[in-house]
Amino acid sequence: MVDTRTHRRLAAILAADVAGYSRLIGVDEEGTLAALQAIWADCFNPMVAQYNGRIVKMLGDGALVEFASAVDAVECAVAIQSAMTMRQARAEPIELRIGVNLGDIVILADDIFGDGVNIAARLESHAPRNGVLLSDAVHAQIKGRVSVTFLDAGELALKNIAAPVRAWHWGGDIRAPAQTPPPTAPAQNLAVAPPAPVPQASIAVLPFTNMSGDPEQEYFSDGISDDIITDLSKISGLLVVARNSSFAYKGKSPDIRAVGRELGVASVLEGSIRRSGNRIRITAQLIDTTNGGHLWAERYDRDLTDIFAVQDEVTLKIVAALQVTLRPAEKALLGGARTSNVAAHDSFLRGRELLLSPNKNREVFHQVIAALTQAITLDSSYAEPYAGLGLAYMLDFQNKWVNTPNALELSSQYFAQAIARDPNEPYAHYAAAIVSLFKRDLDLAEAQTARALALNPNYALAYGTRGTIEIFLGRPLQAMPYLHRAIRLDPVNTHQFLHFLGLAFLVAGDYQTAAETFRERIRLAPNTDMSRCYLIAALGHLGLHDEAQIMWFEIVAINPTFSFQENLARLPFRDGTDLARIAEGLMLAHLTR
Repeated sequence: MVDTRTHRRLAAILAADVAGYSRLIGVDEEGTLAALQAIWADCFNPMVAQYNGRIVKMLGDGALVEFASAVDAVECAVAIQSAMTMRQARAEPIELRIGVNLGDIVILADDIFGDGVNIAARLESHAPRNGVLLSDAVHAQIKGRVSVTFLDAGELALKNIAAPVRAWHWGGDIRAPAQTPPPTAPAQNLAVAPPAPVPQASIAVLPFTNMSGDPEQEYFSDGISDDIITDLSKISGLLVVARNSSFAYKGKSPDIRAVGRELGVASVLEGSIRRSGNRIRITAQLIDTTNGGHLWAERYDRDLTDIFAVQDEVTLKIVAALQVTLRPAEKALLGGARTSNVAAHDSFLRGRELLLSPNKNREVFHQVIAALTQAITLDSSYAEPYAGLGLAYMLDFQNKWVNTPNALELSSQYFAQAIARDPNEPYAHYAAAIVSLFKRDLDLAEAQTARALALNPNYALAYGTRGTIEIFLGRPLQAMPYLHRAIRLDPVNTHQFLHFLGLAFLVAGDYQTAAETFRERIRLAPNTDMSRCYLIAALGHLGLHDEAQIMWFEIVAINPTFSFQENLARLPFRDGTDLARIAEGLMLAHLTR
């Protein structure tokens, strides 16, 4: 017997519709229906399942989907539109509009009703083609927690909805009204995402200047800067640029307004540190990048034992100045399971600075091991030095500086010890995911990156690694939002993420965009051999044999012993057909060495 009782609950509702459906049917009814069925089967329905949605009903040219999570609903919408844009690059005529709302719904049997549903449907009708339009209720839930940034669309008067609804949009042609066809233009190139708007709650922490008069104290000032970045990064309502990008300004005196433009942030924290014996003086100032004005400034004269308290106070002052809501769970995460042993922390900072330096070799490896081991000797409960040792041995596994026996297993053990001492240490989870990738345990790697991102929603490297895992799992379309987010958070490292973005397009079969992406990566990182390898595979599929031969000559000049077979054999693809697609491209280019 059908249950006809009325039930209510709060849900995120996604409404999708084909733009210009009647016109498409009038032009080519049979072709449009076939293309639409392919989209539902190959793109829309699998994405909904991937993001834990429930398809309430299909409406011929549209769909209504229910989600328990606003984040899942929005990430699903973005993934669908990213996939649709790629299909259009291959001459797919169908364009979708998507609206998402969060509200109270009425459940009757398997159907849903109410204003929560009606607003989602009205938002969909106002959404840009190939884009997503959110209600303000959804945006408040997902801000800083999804892979893209939404622009304020203002208040909209929606048909049959009493009060105006503030909305936020992403993607598509935002210049053209939703009801009219977009102007003729080349298909959007997903390889390099369009410039993201600068959110007000966004920051870059420049490396603090060492004022101690002793160059050997540089590790200490850099370490404090790094700790502040890490703490701020745990706040979901704040966009924090990664260390790699903010430290690109080390030793320079840049115009703060230029830094804001280059890194895409509304504010910059800069300062200085003077250490003398057991006393420290820290100055910090938060600067508005639009006008160069000071939002907050402070000077601290403290004992060295108060360093963590100073870091916490700086973090909270920034949160207050930028009017960011700090959740209780996030406040509890700030600082992590720190040591109370100042000497142990000092040894850790020395070891970490060596690990992060660009010039690593056998001698530096031994110095890192000594510093981090000393930190553990001084405080065996201190989690971060264990994570540092895990990274050191993982790098030795890759670079074979000393050929440590069972280096990868030793690395894994140290990461496990770090997590046991502090389960909320995001770096340990991220690094453990890298080890799992080396071991070809993709499911464990996926879970570890998910945990790292839950603890640190601004973790650029974790986003990049998660994108890479999605590719190897055979989900290249889902990889793209993660990789775009990594680029947004760490623009100086764009070349690194472009390599994997190109691989995603290659695995997805979009060889033209893959080739364009790898060409850009090679321009930014001229000495890469693997990007040239993948480019050759894409060129093979495109029939561009002359360019493929040029790439091969360049690979040999960079790495005379390079082997396609050896390098491809190391790739942990779950589905052999994905690897076969790359190998086929090499064969089509007449290069299989």
